[in-house]
Amino acid sequence: MGRFIYESTMKVEMEDRALTHIQLVMTAKLRRGEPFGFTWREDVSIGGGRTTVWVHPGSALVFKYGGSRQPSINRYWIDALAHTANAPTGLYLVHEPVDTGLAADKAPLPAV
Repeated sequence: MGRFIYESTMKVEMEDRALTHIQLVMTAKLRRGEPFGFTWREDVSIGGGRTTVWVHPGSALVFKYGGSRQPSINRYWIDALAHTANAPTGLYLVHEPVDTGLAADKAPLPAV
């Protein structure tokens, strides 16, 4: 289980695999200087609800991973997350789409 930390005060835990995909989308947008909102659901143990933060090139972001291995990347999940990040609602975690694993699908990842 990993952790996304925003400005050293806002923290959310998520699986390392999901966190890796979120990181790839966030860093791609920030490299292009594109700010966006990021929303997550809070655990019921801390009251539930949801939190949204405004992510911009000056944001202090930490991606803390529980495991030592880099998860495999699902390009379809990257695309789905990038779609939310580019929408008015901002980035939020969506379910991982099926990666067919076909050779034609193993082309380099497109810029998100």
